[in-house]
Amino acid sequence: MFIRIFSIIPSDFKAHCACEHMFIQRKTGINMNVSEFKKNGHMIIDWIANYFENIEKYPVKSKSSPGEVISKLPARAPEKAEKFEKIFGDFEKIIMPGITHWQSPSFFAYFPANNSFASILGELLASALGAQCMSWATSPAAAELEEAVMKQLAKIIGLPESFCGVIEDTASTSTLCAALSAREKYSDYAINSEGFGPENKFTAYCSGQAHSSIEKAVKIAGIGKNRLRLIGCDKNYAMIPSEFESAVKKDIKAGYRPVFAVAAIGTTGSTAIDPLREIGKICKKYKIWLHVDAAYAGSALVLPEMRYMIDGIEYADSFVFNPHKWLFTNFDCSAYFVRDKGALIKTFEILPEYLKTSEKSAVNNYRDWGIQLGRRFRSLKLWFVLRSFGVSGLRRIIKKHIELAQYFAEMLAAEKGFEIMAPHPLSVVCFRYKPHKNLSREKTDAFNADLLEKLNSSGKLYLSHTRLCGDFVIRMAIGQTGTEKKHVKSALNMIINTAKNMSK
Repeated sequence: MFIRIFSIIPSDFKAHCACEHMFIQRKTGINMNVSEFKKNGHMIIDWIANYFENIEKYPVKSKSSPGEVISKLPARAPEKAEKFEKIFGDFEKIIMPGITHWQSPSFFAYFPANNSFASILGELLASALGAQCMSWATSPAAAELEEAVMKQLAKIIGLPESFCGVIEDTASTSTLCAALSAREKYSDYAINSEGFGPENKFTAYCSGQAHSSIEKAVKIAGIGKNRLRLIGCDKNYAMIPSEFESAVKKDIKAGYRPVFAVAAIGTTGSTAIDPLREIGKICKKYKIWLHVDAAYAGSALVLPEMRYMIDGIEYADSFVFNPHKWLFTNFDCSAYFVRDKGALIKTFEILPEYLKTSEKSAVNNYRDWGIQLGRRFRSLKLWFVLRSFGVSGLRRIIKKHIELAQYFAEMLAAEKGFEIMAPHPLSVVCFRYKPHKNLSREKTDAFNADLLEKLNSSGKLYLSHTRLCGDFVIRMAIGQTGTEKKHVKSALNMIINTAKNMSK
């Protein structure tokens, strides 16, 4: 009806309406029209392309001092709209000097958080659409693409068909979801309804090398930090199954109920691999929810030869890895898989009237698969990555990173004074330099802390550290999308020369 009426309105009035509409847009704060958006958008894309072409010219680690950036920012937002050129100019002048360049091929700190052009473009489209992907009804394509992509991803990394997946923001959130699901399953879903009672004396387990997110998860889930048992590790920093079972037996005898255990596939410090099969058998025996944290190492499962790491995965209740770490998908994107989606949904489902839809039984409403109601269209960028690289492309680059790490370790170990401090099955190498054979632990630690600071302050590379058996060690994490052998060689030479010059 509206179309028919509008069709008989004089053309000059239509033109007036169009102009008025543009005027209203500007008055309501939309101060960029389509042509300006195109112009600025092209400029941004050009800037991004130039950034990646010239990224090696930037100091890898920001040289900003505390408070330096905020001192250059006004205390109040502008009352009147500002030109985009001015905004972008301030981005370059104020923000860029305070950025640590995670995409630099010489970024070797922490774990990688790599991305790719395909992922960036997918993220751009998702941002443009601005879809709210909380349910199938609010974005059918988003829900069904997420389902399809997660099925593809499970096959790529070798998970059993019994697992189904959902995209969360981070592994921390995924691990919390697992802890909450374990809590509810083993309380017969009573805690969600009634809260904790004196009978809910739950305990949780992980190795002393596991990620800090596990401690945070058991705190938030109400299990309690003091009821998280840190299990001892062997010489390779992997959990000792016999000690795990002993801790479980001790807790049962003391009147506790073991409900949650985490096996790490690639620990944060050294990338140790917990013996999944042995841990899984214990969890099955005592009816404990087994969560597998493969946040970093899970990407390596695209290589069939690396799937020994998940031998025993059939015992797991849940599994997580982050494509935003080592699968060329920009942050954030965490792939969380569960064996029993019913337990997951029962833990989180809340259905007020305004969220009810007629399609519920036939679709996945991912708002019920985790903590958040609102959800971003994360599957789009992951889909772009999988298709742009292909499985063979993903395998080629990840295999190259692992080979570069082995090369780095071999070359460094051949140098007098350097020690490789842990096994390195993936792309992280832990090492230290001991200038003199009889140097005390304290002085060796201090030397390596100084060495790390000197290397990082150069701006030519960025490394991080951990402690293994109390020793301060430096971590070399290879995994940025653009990292090649020349970058590893350059880092190797700089590490060796700096250490030897400092010891003179």
